[in-house]
Amino acid sequence: MKESLLSSKKETIILKTPDEIEKMRRSNLIVAEILESLKGLVKPGVTTGFLDKFCEREAIKRGAKPAFKGYRGYPYSLCASLNDEVVHSMPSEKRCLKEGDILSLDFGVFYDGFYGDAAITLPVGGVDDRAIRIIDVTREALYKGIEMAVSGNRLFDISAVIQGFVEDNGYSVIRDFVGHGIGRDLHELPQIPNFGKAGMGVRLKNGMVLAIEPMVAEGGYDVRILDDGWTAVTADGSLSAHFEHTVAVTNGSPYILSNLQGV
Repeated sequence: MKESLLSSKKETIILKTPDEIEKMRRSNLIVAEILESLKGLVKPGVTTGFLDKFCEREAIKRGAKPAFKGYRGYPYSLCASLNDEVVHSMPSEKRCLKEGDILSLDFGVFYDGFYGDAAITLPVGGVDDRAIRIIDVTREALYKGIEMAVSGNRLFDISAVIQGFVEDNGYSVIRDFVGHGIGRDLHELPQIPNFGKAGMGVRLKNGMVLAIEPMVAEGGYDVRILDDGWTAVTADGSLSAHFEHTVAVTNGSPYILSNLQGV
């Protein structure tokens, strides 16, 4: 569940203690496990509504609460965005996946007082080279951004490296939606645009936890919101991909809380 770039609030960035980060690791592991399970379920003929129910059931089974359901009125547990849909697409039993689609899956949970949040984009069956490339570039952009999430760097060091890599590969970064801090609230400060000038923004500190998430378009970066009030699509109808990890800033290497391996 992404934050609008225009919805920033004047608040303090909340640093987490080592114990709190380990609690967040547990909530994010639940997200990671469920997203990993989805990789085996995403195939032609499956509905996005089925995937939503699976995620909710698996979260509850683990003692967690789906983070997105009811958030600002969103009625589902999963965001399931197809092809030119960037974020916030609502699942439906009437939406069947088709061979050649790409599907962005954004999922979060609330567990033991803290939120976890992550996203992946998956091919549906056999996809063409064009689809494979935007998925690969978006995933790599995420990890390049994560590399910059270390104590002492500036926030926009993350933004700049993501933008540079994406644009060097001929794509655009979405500008209307951004990453965000995360903890006891799903959306905390700081907001993390996927574009910007290196060396700008707040100094990163040990204990910050960031949901870093490049959203990439094959064409231009403009989006429009569909009549459901949630689904954001590329304005030019081009393909879009989305990856996200929740990452703790440390004095050493970034700690990827939503990675099954934690690195």
